[in-house]
Amino acid sequence: MTEKSCMIIGGGRGMGAAIAREMHARGYRLSLMSPSESCENLAAELNGVAHRGRAEVAEDTQALFDLTMKTYGRIDSVLIHVGGPPKGELLEIPEEDWDRANDMVIKPVLRVAKLVTPVMQAQGGGSIVAITTFSAFEPSLIFPTSSVYRVGVSSFAKLYSDRYGPEGIRMNCLLPGFTDSLNVGKFAEMSALKRIARVEEQAKAAAFLLTDDSSYITGQSLRVDGGVTRHM
Repeated sequence: MTEKSCMIIGGGRGMGAAIAREMHARGYRLSLMSPSESCENLAAELNGVAHRGRAEVAEDTQALFDLTMKTYGRIDSVLIHVGGPPKGELLEIPEEDWDRANDMVIKPVLRVAKLVTPVMQAQGGGSIVAITTFSAFEPSLIFPTSSVYRVGVSSFAKLYSDRYGPEGIRMNCLLPGFTDSLNVGKFAEMSALKRIARVEEQAKAAAFLLTDDSSYITGQSLRVDGGVTRHM
């Protein structure tokens, strides 16, 4: 059986690193990208490959894709995990920061989809997962640009799933709540579980969506937020 590979954008630290370790434990070969040397260090630990770069830079995404295909010849799963876009008082956020949020949140998903879809079509399927946020469907003034643009990723995932589902290619979103990769202990009381998530918990949910464990799930936004959000 051909070994499967997983390409992870934002796979150097925190949640992304935990997902890389979880996918490695499941037998996937890894290619990682992050802005610092952390992706290179983790790739060395997990016998993978890495390219140092940023999700919002098209050339970096292309370089990671090229490296993955050169090394493994296939891409079965893709995780897109980008940093938090600019924050601020709603009407005081400069237009250039709204543009930056678009570049950070929406465009990487579009670019990755354009790159990997032909590969997955040739293979007969694949899975793409974008990590967004619990506030995508319950907008928060704490995270204004994130709330606006990340819900757009869920909308794109729906459209993509309709278009490429017949070819066995799935796209889903993971909507984490407050997680211990960030300094968010003060928000623990917001969850129904009265604690923040461990990165390992988010990693298992992401791996579920990235693998055939979720083979009949596509176009969905899975909330893993400990009950923070209230909408039905």
